[in-house]
Amino acid sequence: MLCKGLHHAAFRCRDARATVDFYTEVLGLKFIHAMGEDHVPSTGVYSPHVHIFFEMEDGACIAFFELPADEGEPSGRDPGTPNWVQHFAFRVADKETVDRARESLIARGIPVVGPTNHDDFLYSIYFFDPSGHRLELTAVTATAEQDAQFREEAMDVLRLWEKTHDWSQRATLFGGAKGYRR
Repeated sequence: MLCKGLHHAAFRCRDARATVDFYTEVLGLKFIHAMGEDHVPSTGVYSPHVHIFFEMEDGACIAFFELPADEGEPSGRDPGTPNWVQHFAFRVADKETVDRARESLIARGIPVVGPTNHDDFLYSIYFFDPSGHRLELTAVTATAEQDAQFREEAMDVLRLWEKTHDWSQRATLFGGAKGYRR
């Protein structure tokens, strides 16, 4: 396989200091690198910026750029996409960890949506960082057998969506009232 793992995903932030404080103090990520340039290294375009990196336990990173305020959408979000679509989902150990994190976030005054059970696959909560990025903390809840079935059915589910764009039809293809894999 060409791709061995995620090194980093990068997005824009409004304020690098507020972002560092949030991701280290609230989420416990390691702040591992900061670099800046006056010109974009890959294009040569003049755009002063700072680029900050946070590492997770598995070595993958999430990174942000703080740019001058006059360059595009301040959060870096796609303004044409609903805010529930574009998000970062961080895997945590288990459902209990999600629940403890929910209580900690609420105690800090951070509004939380959830917990949400995603089709016996993931258990999640949602909240926003200081730049307006939607974040998800999620625990995998599928058994090994369920995971194997999800993988086996993935292409059929995609084909059904392409054909119908109507999830009420999934029961006819996969059986069961709730949907596929029952």
